[in-house]
Amino acid sequence: MNLYAVVFVSGLAIRFQWVHLTPQLASLDSLAHPAVMAVAGILYVVEFFADKIPWIDNIWDAIHTVIRPLAAAFLALHVLGNQSPEIKIIAALICGTFALTSHVAKAGARLSTNLVSPVEPFSNIGLSLAEDTLAIGALYFVFYHPYVALGIVLALLAAILYLAPKLYLAIRSFFRKRRPHPGSLNE
Repeated sequence: MNLYAVVFVSGLAIRFQWVHLTPQLASLDSLAHPAVMAVAGILYVVEFFADKIPWIDNIWDAIHTVIRPLAAAFLALHVLGNQSPEIKIIAALICGTFALTSHVAKAGARLSTNLVSPVEPFSNIGLSLAEDTLAIGALYFVFYHPYVALGIVLALLAAILYLAPKLYLAIRSFFRKRRPHPGSLNE
């Protein structure tokens, strides 16, 4: 949901030794490189503000429909280091798919909020802050309780799969109501 915040905060955690990487995860040291942290930090600040502005957040999400899944797949490949090519491909596919799924759920929720919320921009700001908190807060579980983090991811995936059809129908219904009917004066 928030690629740049996750990369930046992970880099901070590694740099300040809030987390200690096992030898298998040593390749994540690159997240603590000053250049990586600077770019991730700058992009997070841009995203922080873009995400609070109705319709700008939708443009940002449209652009990141490609970036987030590719970044997740790349990070999965990077983390796995010397694993077999088959394991790397499977991990990249799974991580890219999870990233795309969470991104589409986020983008869809934000689009529907922009379409129907009577309290813009406050609903956008609230959703964005909740997303930031969830993304950054989840890192605690990823670093210290990975099985709990996996459980959270699976629960969120189940919620997305349950809510996605309902969200789709709500958006479709909204647009159908706005379309002029045949024979109306708006034709």
